[in-house]
Amino acid sequence: METSELTVRTGDRVVTDLTDEVAAFCRGKGDGLVNVFAPHATAGIAIIETGAGSDDDLIDTLARLLPRDDRYRHHHGSPGHGADHVLPAIISPSLSVPILGGRPALGTWQSIVLVDTNVDNPVRTIRLSFLAG
Repeated sequence: METSELTVRTGDRVVTDLTDEVAAFCRGKGDGLVNVFAPHATAGIAIIETGAGSDDDLIDTLARLLPRDDRYRHHHGSPGHGADHVLPAIISPSLSVPILGGRPALGTWQSIVLVDTNVDNPVRTIRLSFLAG
């Protein structure tokens, strides 16, 4: 298995597209699987359509599901930070994608994204692991 780490600067973005970085990591590797993993307690990895409003729909949905207020027992950090710690139970911190001929076998409108509502940590590490098939 081959592994590499990306440093992602999210700033105040909730949804960050990782598709190009994943494709670059897989280029020339043949067939197999790539695992994309966010080793953080407050971030997840998802496949969505980006750029057509789905990003904002996801952000709005997360705001309804995980309101940023004082209802959470986890109380350090920014207001509502407890919601950030619930996020990975809803959006998994990892996913695997088939790689065919060195390219992610994604659908036409699919993108691999980091979902991170935690504004307290604007720099994230993403671990990419390729398993040849």
